[in-house]
Amino acid sequence: MPIMTRETVIALDGMGGDHAPEVTVQGAVDAAGPDVRVLLVGDDTILNPRLDALSHLPGHAFVEIVHAPDKIFSTEDGARAVRSKPNSSVVVACRLVRDGRAQGAVSLGHTGAMMAAATLHIRRIPGVQRPGIAVVLPSRAGFIVMLDAGANADARPEHLVQFAAMGRQFAQGVLGDPAPRVGLLSIGEEEGRGSELVQQATPLLRNTPGFYGNVEGRDIPRGTVRVVVTDGFTGNVALKLYEAAAEFLFTEIRGAVNESLIGKIGGLLVRPSIRKMRDRLDPEAVGGAFLLGVQGLAVIGHGSGSATAVANAIHTAARGVREDVVGRLTAELGTSQAG
Repeated sequence: MPIMTRETVIALDGMGGDHAPEVTVQGAVDAAGPDVRVLLVGDDTILNPRLDALSHLPGHAFVEIVHAPDKIFSTEDGARAVRSKPNSSVVVACRLVRDGRAQGAVSLGHTGAMMAAATLHIRRIPGVQRPGIAVVLPSRAGFIVMLDAGANADARPEHLVQFAAMGRQFAQGVLGDPAPRVGLLSIGEEEGRGSELVQQATPLLRNTPGFYGNVEGRDIPRGTVRVVVTDGFTGNVALKLYEAAAEFLFTEIRGAVNESLIGKIGGLLVRPSIRKMRDRLDPEAVGGAFLLGVQGLAVIGHGSGSATAVANAIHTAARGVREDVVGRLTAELGTSQAG
C-alpha cells in the first residue's frame, strides 16, 4: 500500500560502497530528520553497534535498521548475484520500494546489481525498453543532465529517443527548465557526423520537443543544451573524464598557490571564490545519479563516496520523490507513445 504520510522514506543499502558500513551509517544519520526517514538495510549485527554509537545525534531517531544478512560484492556479476542473493542489502532495499515501505532506494554499491535489483523488483515503467542513468553535471549555463551514464553500454536508436524523453522531463521537473534543449552527443555538430548509432537516432529524435541536434564533448561544460543524450559507454567515459578533469584542475590550483609566498597571499584572497567553484564541481554535492525508467525512485552513488556523499544521495532521492520524478516520466512516456 502506498505511503500516505508527509515524510519521505528512503531505503539505503547500508552495506554498499567501498567504505560501508561506516560511511553509510553516518550518512544516514546526517540526512535523516522529521521530513526524511531512512530505512538502513543490511546485517543488523554489523549496523546496530555503529548506529548506537551515533545515538547522540538528532538524526539517529529517524533511522531504522531493516535486516538483510547478505551483501553483493563488486567482483560479482550484478544480475546473477541479485537472483542468487535475494536477501542481500541492495535487493531488500529495492523490495522495500516495491512493497510501499519506502518511496526511494539509494545504493553506493555494485552499479550493475542496483540496476538489476531495481529492474527486477521495482520494475520498468510500462513501455520503457531500457532504464538509463541520469547524472546531473555543472556547466557554464547551470546544471544539465546527461543520460545514459553507464546503464547500457550498447544501445539502439529507439533507446536514445526514450532517454531524450526521460531527460527532458527530468530537466523540467528537477532542474526547473520549462523548455529544455536536447542534444545528441557526437563527434561533430553537423548532421550526418558520428557513429552509426548517432546517425540512425538523429531522424528519430526530430520529433522530440526542443531537439537541438548534435553536440560535442565541449558543449557539456558550456551548457549548450540542458539534456545530453548518449549511449551508456560513451556517457560513462564522458562522466569519468569530467570528474577527473575537475579534480586535476583543483590539484593544479593548489600546487600553484603554494609555490611562493605571493601565491599563498593571493590564494587567501581568492579562497572563497575557489571554494564555491569546488563545491559546484564536487560530485559528492549531488551524491548520486537517478536510474530513470523504473516505477520507483532509485539513486546510484559513487562507490568511493564519503558520508557526505551518502547524505546528499539520500537528499537527492528525497527531492526526486517530492518532485514526483517517476510520475512525470510515466506521464511523459505515455503521452509520447500515444502520439
